[in-house]
Amino acid sequence: MRVDLLSREYPPEVYGGAGVHVEYLARELRTLADVRVRCFGARRDEGGVDAYRVPGGLETANAALQVLGVDLEMASACEGADLVHSHTWYANFAGHVAKLLYGIPHVVTTHSLEPLRPWKAEQLGGGYSLSSFAERTALLGADAVIAVSEGMRRDVLACYPEIPAERVAVVHNGIDTGEYAPDRGTGVLSRHGIDPDRPYVVFVGRITRQKGLVHLLRAARSFAPEAQLVLCAGAPDTPEIAAEVAGLVGELRESRAGVVWISEMLPRSEVIQILTHATVFVCPSVYEPMGIVNLEAMACETAVVATATGGIPEVVADGSTGLLIPIDQGIDGEPKDPEAFADAIAHRVNTLLADPALAASMGEAGRRRAVGHFSWPAIATRTQSLYTSLL
Repeated sequence: MRVDLLSREYPPEVYGGAGVHVEYLARELRTLADVRVRCFGARRDEGGVDAYRVPGGLETANAALQVLGVDLEMASACEGADLVHSHTWYANFAGHVAKLLYGIPHVVTTHSLEPLRPWKAEQLGGGYSLSSFAERTALLGADAVIAVSEGMRRDVLACYPEIPAERVAVVHNGIDTGEYAPDRGTGVLSRHGIDPDRPYVVFVGRITRQKGLVHLLRAARSFAPEAQLVLCAGAPDTPEIAAEVAGLVGELRESRAGVVWISEMLPRSEVIQILTHATVFVCPSVYEPMGIVNLEAMACETAVVATATGGIPEVVADGSTGLLIPIDQGIDGEPKDPEAFADAIAHRVNTLLADPALAASMGEAGRRRAVGHFSWPAIATRTQSLYTSLL
């Protein structure tokens, strides 16, 4: 069986959870099938991986239109595949076109849904209508839809009620707990200005409305004064949110010491060491279908404070591996009462900062949960079984 995995992201050009997912899924699926990866960007040296750039003539077009241009080239290259499997709206249209061109099944994994990310209109302008069109067309035409959590499955069926429920399966994201494991070294911390002898709270993620960083920065005004705040945060969606975050960080630095902002994308090994030594990892997302970064923190034996939204409650066991933050969301996905949400973040973070033994025990429980419930070989086997059922 030849399977073509279609994705915007693939190493080394990975900036989010979908890219991590495709990297590890491809690795495990190669033991079960002939896997080809088609992605965006610069040429890859890895065998069986082809990358595609924006076609000539579209270099100055709207970003979403550029994506559709890449999708058409990717679809053309899928000739000979038995099945195509696309990830995120960036590649969904390529999978749909390949299905029509070659009469083969198309599987879609939903890592997020455009109707639930209305703030993307700020980023894409009219391109948001194009991204929504691409996603809707692909999902409605797909032979199977994989949701990365039960919460995501509910969202798929709510946003796209035309899709028969039996066509939507749940296959969770996974974690490589051999790679993501505690790193007791401290060289990375020192290099980035993190004091290993002081407790710290860490955030890892893109600067986007979805990740809720602005709410964390407001909550941090009330964090215990002895705690550092480490932000591994870059790749802002827009100049506006970049400026907002920079302003909040500057304001925070005026009132407390130990605010460390690392804006570049760090090697995975460095992120692992930073996660390992944190007292608390915080995921303040307002939308998170699964939240693979929570699994990464758990695998590094770090307690998690995360929003009780989307698939996060399926990953973070409240009171056992961390603490969940309640959120009352408006139609735009943002908390109806941002101040109350920030207060709830601060309360839970301070609870763990005040009780290092509790934080440590939650971290240990988190690693046990990551190892026991979210292995990539099992996820690949379930995915391959779904492929087989469609052929």
